[in-house]
Amino acid sequence: MSAQDHALDGHGHDGHGHHDEDIGPHATLGGYLTGFVLSVFLTAIPFWLVMGEVFEKSSTTAIVILLIGAVQIVVHMIFFLHMNAKSEGGWNMLSLMFTLTLVVITLTGSLWVMFHLNSNMMPSMQHKAPAGETGGKIVPPKTQ
Repeated sequence: MSAQDHALDGHGHDGHGHHDEDIGPHATLGGYLTGFVLSVFLTAIPFWLVMGEVFEKSSTTAIVILLIGAVQIVVHMIFFLHMNAKSEGGWNMLSLMFTLTLVVITLTGSLWVMFHLNSNMMPSMQHKAPAGETGGKIVPPKTQ
């Protein structure tokens, strides 16, 4: 056996216990603290947006909160799950892309179904008078 063979352990590692390519760059106390501070910050912002009524339209607030939520997902994946394009030989990233594709298909399909159910199943809320009486216009129901 050569000196190089003695320097490597049984798995081909140098025996120093460094597995940076497996764990990721943020597997330190500082990395975890950075992730924690970012998570708290990204949780406090939406709370402030809602409680402070920062935007006039609630739809604007909802869009900003969704964007901040997406950023928070990325922070968790990087700082706590240690995911990057190289971890596990790229399989983590491939499984993430597959999962995101399924989530987008599921959410899009669910919204599509709910929209069409709402528009196709809710006509009972409005009574349509006979065509001769109102000229085909929809009139609100009479209260008794």
